[in-house]
Amino acid sequence: MYPKSGLVAGLFVLLATPVFAEVYRNVDAYGNVTYSDEPSEGSEAVEVKPVTTITLPKPQVVQETDKLREEVRREGAAYDSVSFNYPENNQAFYSGSGDIQFEVTSTPGLQPGHKYEVTLDGQPVGQSSSGSITVNNVFRGTHEARVHIVDENGVQVKTGPGISFTVHRPSVLN
Repeated sequence: MYPKSGLVAGLFVLLATPVFAEVYRNVDAYGNVTYSDEPSEGSEAVEVKPVTTITLPKPQVVQETDKLREEVRREGAAYDSVSFNYPENNQAFYSGSGDIQFEVTSTPGLQPGHKYEVTLDGQPVGQSSSGSITVNNVFRGTHEARVHIVDENGVQVKTGPGISFTVHRPSVLN
């Protein structure tokens, strides 16, 4: 009885150990590269990195994330709108320093802990609870801006319509 159980235990140990296979790289006279699991004349062993694995979240975690998203949607539903008062869409103006003062508003006003966030060309450039955000040294040219309301965790709960504006700045060339 004992020899069989020892044999079975030995098989389990062999099956539990990872399998490592050598990989060999060979370059022929014409520069063609081939890989093989068998060594050949002039080949070199290649170290193969382990495979990356991903562990998926448990269904319970996914359900909790869905609940959090629903809470954020309800927070955003508390706002009817958020928008820019200045600059206006498609406005063009001169700014020697490139400083732009954004004026934003929402209906109703901000809830405690919430802030307005302005993004310029897809990148966040400032937050404020007052509705006035100044961005310094904006390059000449046309830009896209959006305003969001973010909660105390920085999660966007409401997004307003985007605007486009053009900044004209003096150049050393003219």
